[in-house]
Amino acid sequence: METKWILHESVDKQQVAEIVKVLSIDENLATLLVQRGITNYEEAKTFFRPSLSQLHDPFLMTDMDKAVDRVLQAINNGEKLLVYGDYDVDGTTAVAVVYTYLKPFFKKKKIEFYIPDRYEEGYGISFKGIDYAAENGFKLVIALDCGIKANERIDYANERGVDFIICDHHRPGDDIPNAVAVLDAKRPDCHYPYDELSGCGVGFKLITALSMRGLGTIEQVYELIDLLAVSIAADIVPITGENRVLAHFGLKQLNKKPRPGIEAILQHANIYRREEDQMDDENVLTRELTISDLVFLIGPRINAAGRIAKASDSVRLLIADKKEHAEKLAASINDLNDERREFDNRITEEALGMIADDQELKDAKSTVVFNAKWHRGVIGIVASRLTDYYYRPTIVLTRANGLVTGSARSIRNFDIYDAIDHCSDLLEHFGGHKYAAGLSMKPENLPEFRRRFEAYVAEHLIDEDFVPELEIDLKINFADITAKFMRILNQFAPFGPGNMAPVFWTDNVVDVGGSRPVGGHKHLKLTVSQMGDTEQGVAPFSGIAFQKGDLFDRIHNGEPFSICYHLEYNTWQGKTNLQLNVKDIKFAEEL
Repeated sequence: METKWILHESVDKQQVAEIVKVLSIDENLATLLVQRGITNYEEAKTFFRPSLSQLHDPFLMTDMDKAVDRVLQAINNGEKLLVYGDYDVDGTTAVAVVYTYLKPFFKKKKIEFYIPDRYEEGYGISFKGIDYAAENGFKLVIALDCGIKANERIDYANERGVDFIICDHHRPGDDIPNAVAVLDAKRPDCHYPYDELSGCGVGFKLITALSMRGLGTIEQVYELIDLLAVSIAADIVPITGENRVLAHFGLKQLNKKPRPGIEAILQHANIYRREEDQMDDENVLTRELTISDLVFLIGPRINAAGRIAKASDSVRLLIADKKEHAEKLAASINDLNDERREFDNRITEEALGMIADDQELKDAKSTVVFNAKWHRGVIGIVASRLTDYYYRPTIVLTRANGLVTGSARSIRNFDIYDAIDHCSDLLEHFGGHKYAAGLSMKPENLPEFRRRFEAYVAEHLIDEDFVPELEIDLKINFADITAKFMRILNQFAPFGPGNMAPVFWTDNVVDVGGSRPVGGHKHLKLTVSQMGDTEQGVAPFSGIAFQKGDLFDRIHNGEPFSICYHLEYNTWQGKTNLQLNVKDIKFAEEL
C-alpha cells in the first residue's frame, strides 16, 4: 500500500539557534526539541531531567479532600472497602496500586477488590457489582478507570447504602455522578494542572494525598510507580508533563527490580536470562525495558486474562508477593495470551479472506464484517489489524447474548463515533470516541446498518483520505548519527504520544552487499550506506524493514533509494547494536 510521506513543517530558526547555543548540541537535535515545544534552557532542563518534585499537589484536584476524608473515615470506623476497577490494563493496574497501598490499613477481610466480567457485566460500574458490595457489607467502593458517566448506577448505589469514590480520566457527561467524591481532571470545574493522567494515575494521586494526610508514607506510594508506568504505556495516554515524570521513574524501577508478577511476565516474554555465576533464583534483564516493552510484551499478557477468562487473575498476579505464586499465575496468563494470539491470527485471516472473496466488500469505502462464531475478546484487535491492512474505517462484529456486537476502528480525518451515531436508531448500545468505538444491534438491523455506514463513509471521505501518511520529523544524513547524537537522543525517552520516537528521512541510500530477505522473504535485513559515506569514513548501518521483502531485488542490484526510520538498539545473543527500524522505502520515481 502506498504511504504518503509528510515532513514536519519548518520551525523557528531563531529558537533552534538559541537551543544550540544554550545546550551545546547540534542543529538536528535542537530542531527536534523545538518541535516538541522546548525553546529555552529551563524547559530543556525539565525535559531532560525529570524529577518527582515536578509532580503536582493532588489536593489541587476537585473533591480530593472529600475522597481522603471518606477513606480515613472508613478506616477509623472499621468499615469494609471494595476496590473496583475496569478489566483492561489501566483498570487492573489501578486496582493493584490502590489495593496494595490500602491493604495494611484494613483488618483482614475488610478490604477486597472487584473486576467486572467483560461479557456478563460490560464496561464500568455494573449493577451486579453494586449488588455484590451491598450484599457483602461494603459501605465504600473506590472505582478506578471508570464511573464518570455512571450516574444511574451511582444513584442505585446510594439507594443501597453504598458510597462511591470515582477515580476516572475519561470525559464526563453533562452531569457529574452523585458520588461522595469524583476525581477526574477533565471535570469542567476541576483546575488540576494536568488532565492527561491514566485511570491508574488518578488512583496514584489518591494514595499520594492519603500519604500527605499521614496514612502511610510517600516512599510507600513511590514503590508502586512501576505499575503506574505500565498503565501509562498500555493506555496510550500522552507521555508529557506528569506522565513523562511518572513513566521515567516507573521504568527506572522496573529495570532495577521488577515486582514478582512483572518479573514472571518478563520471563515468559524471554526478557530475562539466568547467569551461570549467579544463584539459581536470580535473573537479569537481557536488555533495558522501554515503553514499547510495556505496550507490546507486558500489556497484552495482562489484558489476555480479561479477554479470554477473568481479569481478576491479572490483579492477583500484579499484587503477588511470592515468586512461586507469581510464576504460577503468569504461566496461566501466558497460556491465555497464546490462546488470544491464536484467536486473533485466525480471525484476522478469516476476515481478510472474507473480504478478498467478496467483490462488494473489496471495493467498499468501509469494512464491516460479521461472523457469529468469532471470539468477542479479540475483535477489537482484529478491527485494528484490518484497518492497518486496508486503511479504511472498519467494524468487526460477532454474536453475543442474542445481539450482533463489535468494535470499530478509524483512520486519519474520520470520526467513527459520529458515523456510528448517524446510525444510532439501528443500535441497542454504542460508545467510544473519534478513532475507536463499540456497538451492538439486533441481528435484523445489520444489513441496513452496513448500507448506511458505508454511505456515510463514502460521503465524508475523498480518495486521498484512504492513503496512509507517515509523519517524519527530520531529514538527516547518516554522517549526522554520531555517538554524541545518540547519547542525547536516548535522553528524549520515554517515548509515546506527545513525544513519539523521531522518524528520520535519509536519501541516496544503497546496499553495501550484506542485505538479505528474512522471515520467509517477507522482511529485509539491511546493511546500507549513504552514497559518499565510504569516502567520508562513515561505517555502514544495519537495519530491519518489515513487510518489504518484495523490494530485495532492486535493493540488491544497487539501485539508490530513500528510507524513513527510527533509530533503536537491538540486542541479539547478548550483543547490543544500533540499527535502523525502517518504516518505509521509496525509490526516486515514487518521491
